[in-house]
Amino acid sequence: MRCLGIDYGTKRVGLAHGDEVGVATPLPALIDADPTIRWVKLGEAIRQRRITDLVVGYPFNLDGSTGFKAKEVDAFVARLKADFGLPVHLIDETLTSYAAESSIAKKDRRGVRDSGLIDSRAACLILQDFLDQRIPPAWPEQS
Repeated sequence: MRCLGIDYGTKRVGLAHGDEVGVATPLPALIDADPTIRWVKLGEAIRQRRITDLVVGYPFNLDGSTGFKAKEVDAFVARLKADFGLPVHLIDETLTSYAAESSIAKKDRRGVRDSGLIDSRAACLILQDFLDQRIPPAWPEQS
């Protein structure tokens, strides 16, 4: 299993990589202004890393409902499935961007927003959540 975690956005797409080892690692975000270029680069990342599964953050509201952003992600997921033919797993992304941004010193946050660093850290949190659900811990449980 080789997974690509995706934090979808209309301006930036955060990416993270993980496999059967069970550790998610952030990758450079797709930050090109042209969405066509972002899509091509996404395809390159999928092919180069021989990805078998896509893990996409799904934007639930805090009350569990979905809004307009979820419709955007639904369309993105449909295109992923059509173009790449890989399994797509949806993971609740509630507060992942907030957690990712909180991991950066306040004085540095403004400068990193456009870099995609926060987006890729959010993708990493999304993917790690998925991996934690799928891969049992390597150490024996304590009795």
